[in-house]
Amino acid sequence: MELYWVLGIPLAGGLFLALWGSREHAPEINALFSLLTLIAAGLLTARIVEEGPIMVADGWFFIDSFNVFLVALTAFVAFTTALFSRPYMRIEREHGRLTATRLRLYHSSYQIFIAAMLLALTTNNMGILWVSMEGATLATVLLVSLYRTPASLEAAWKYFILCGVGIAQALFGTILLYFAAEKILGSGGTALLWTHLNGVKEQLEPTVLQLAFVFLLVGYGTKVGLAPLHNWLPDAHAEGPTPISAVLSGLLLNVALYAVMRSKVLVDGALGTGDGNGMAGNLMMGFGLLSVVVAAFLIKRQTDVKRMFAYSSIEHMGLVTFAFGMGGAVASFAGLLHMTMHSLTKSAIFFAVGHATQSAGTQAMDGIRGLIRTNPTIGWGLMLGTIAILGVPPFGVFASEFLIITTAMHQHPWATPFLLIALGVAFASIFGKVQPMVFGETTLPRLPYQPALMPVFIHLGLVLMLGLFVPPYLADWYRQAAALLGG
Repeated sequence: MELYWVLGIPLAGGLFLALWGSREHAPEINALFSLLTLIAAGLLTARIVEEGPIMVADGWFFIDSFNVFLVALTAFVAFTTALFSRPYMRIEREHGRLTATRLRLYHSSYQIFIAAMLLALTTNNMGILWVSMEGATLATVLLVSLYRTPASLEAAWKYFILCGVGIAQALFGTILLYFAAEKILGSGGTALLWTHLNGVKEQLEPTVLQLAFVFLLVGYGTKVGLAPLHNWLPDAHAEGPTPISAVLSGLLLNVALYAVMRSKVLVDGALGTGDGNGMAGNLMMGFGLLSVVVAAFLIKRQTDVKRMFAYSSIEHMGLVTFAFGMGGAVASFAGLLHMTMHSLTKSAIFFAVGHATQSAGTQAMDGIRGLIRTNPTIGWGLMLGTIAILGVPPFGVFASEFLIITTAMHQHPWATPFLLIALGVAFASIFGKVQPMVFGETTLPRLPYQPALMPVFIHLGLVLMLGLFVPPYLADWYRQAAALLGG
């Protein structure tokens, strides 16, 4: 029952806001639907922790420790982003950047986007997983193009074309998966149920599974933003509304990587390689390491603050992909922890950046100076978020990065210098650019209003807490999820 609420509430919210999303209290209604989704996700999580994995609707939905962890994270960040978007989108409308019609489109598409991601996370059918990822793509195309400026329309088209091509590759990979499964499980939709595939993965044709994984990795990897498939991501972040940048970085990239990991489990089983030394693990390590290195050096060239943090997302998702590629208990645990830390920290950064760019009237970093003077909460929120995402202790990103790098030193020492150099370049570039934004000289007056930055400090508080102490029940949860990934 809880699952139906998790999926039904945002879908109902999207339909309701499509009719009444332009009214005065639409932002509060959007936040209310997101809160109800979070409560339903909390109840579902409690049930999985207590009872273990469950199947719903004759096996068409499957919930275990891995995906329920992502469901809870998605619902939480979706709720805090809805809270942030209340004042942010109102100010955008006051500035004349949005009309009532576009606000209705924003609120309805936001809920549909959340519903599509939750469906992707909970479905047991690899075909429905593909459909829901395509649905999330279409919803975010509308959100990225919300301002209807030439730049935002160009970014939306680039996003649509590149991710459309990518998702077509994933479709071909899904067809190959069905081709391999049909010989064992018979024809029909049940041949694409992940639990059925997982039960017979040792019997699946290894060559077909290898070819399928290549297409699935390239297809879903485009959505993750892995280099060299990342070109859509900086433009989409820079030109879309800031709340959408937060959920793109904090949520959508995770969901796409989840699809890759479900596929990797099947390929490792077919090939008998679950230790990260197989074809799937090597491909993921290669794409992940390339993403970390490419993003780190491109960060140095950025002048737009949202584009800079978009490249930072590419870097961190590359790091998570590399960790999952290594395989094993510690690397998978570290990948899950880093996925959590990145989602919480990067969304908090975009919340602070959103208010900073609104107050300065520009996204160019040269035009944003002295935030600590014009509004101390924005300044400290951005500075603390930057310190956290750069892996400075005691924030949780340090713990996850430390685990990933030490595991790489032990298992793949050749990759360690590349990781350390890339992380060092990213650290120097981002810190050097953010420091004058926060502490530089400015002639601007203090903001006449206090922005809603509670979500920023809630996220950063959680990241700090998890850097100092991971509660035993949460650590056990990560271990169970890591075991499901072959760790």
